[in-house]
Amino acid sequence: MIRDAAELLMHLRTIHAAIRDAVIAACERSATEALAIPLGEEGGDTIYVIDRVSERVLLEQFDELATRWSCVLVAEGLGPTGRMVLPLGTSADRAELLIIVDPIDGTRGLMYQKRPAWILTGVASNRGPATTLAEIELAVQTEIPLLKQHLCDALWATGDVIGGERLDRISGSTTPLAPRPSRAPTIAQGYGGLARFFPGARDVLAAVDDAVAERLLGPVRPGRALVFEDQYISTGGQLYELLMGHDRWVADLRPLVEPLLRERGRALGLCCHPYDLCTESIARAAGVIVIDACGERLTATLDVSTDVAWIGFANSEIREQVWSVLPEVLAAHGLSPRRGGKRVGH
Repeated sequence: MIRDAAELLMHLRTIHAAIRDAVIAACERSATEALAIPLGEEGGDTIYVIDRVSERVLLEQFDELATRWSCVLVAEGLGPTGRMVLPLGTSADRAELLIIVDPIDGTRGLMYQKRPAWILTGVASNRGPATTLAEIELAVQTEIPLLKQHLCDALWATGDVIGGERLDRISGSTTPLAPRPSRAPTIAQGYGGLARFFPGARDVLAAVDDAVAERLLGPVRPGRALVFEDQYISTGGQLYELLMGHDRWVADLRPLVEPLLRERGRALGLCCHPYDLCTESIARAAGVIVIDACGERLTATLDVSTDVAWIGFANSEIREQVWSVLPEVLAAHGLSPRRGGKRVGH
């Protein structure tokens, strides 16, 4: 069990607020083109100018947190390994906690002021490199709003206990926020589907999406829309949409298309990583079902490089409906969740 979990949660929420405010201020001061300048590749993703703003605040704030809890900090922007042990000089195997952070999940959408981004943090007792997503005991995610947006949300969970708060940026007041995943028993007339953000194998992922919808709801009828989709390029944002009842299911299965892309002479490209999913325990605490492509619990190690495939369902009825056809549809399109006897992107 995490020592003094309530106090640690308070510290993390303070850190999130500091990052949020610093990033908003940077967006207010700087032109989009300046914030969108790429600085290089670190920690499994492209680092932009706006990312440096969040990383600087993160490290400043974690120096104070580490006076109470020694930790292995895992995050983008911490060099090739994506790891730092705090306080400095502490050995990794003696650190009390492993804390994985995405300082800005949804950088691209935020820097062009298209969609809010999220600060994500998951905390587990430190078991070294073997520590996994399944061991996260405390998680926090905080919205970084668009400049024209006056309300922004924060959600957190300690074990099965979930909390939330909505901040009014104009008045400074806060109100409790209670997640409520959709209770609809079907995907019909709802939002959901497969993530296909980037070029590579969007044709295959779209074909899987179409096949699932048609097998469950029948062929498209003239003048009718059976289901809808929303390609939110932020895993934290996707989890939020499930938490708040906006989406009924989301599947990010990009790691499964690697063999197909190899046959085409192409690289896999960017996938979801463990730091993108470090707050999935909040969704599960609210009743959302989160699984890997084999239908099992996510157990990816807490690093910055592992490619993760995942599926989220708003409730058990939606899971039963989609899962009744999804594995067969994936197989029909040559996408296997197992490779060499091992689960892919778990």
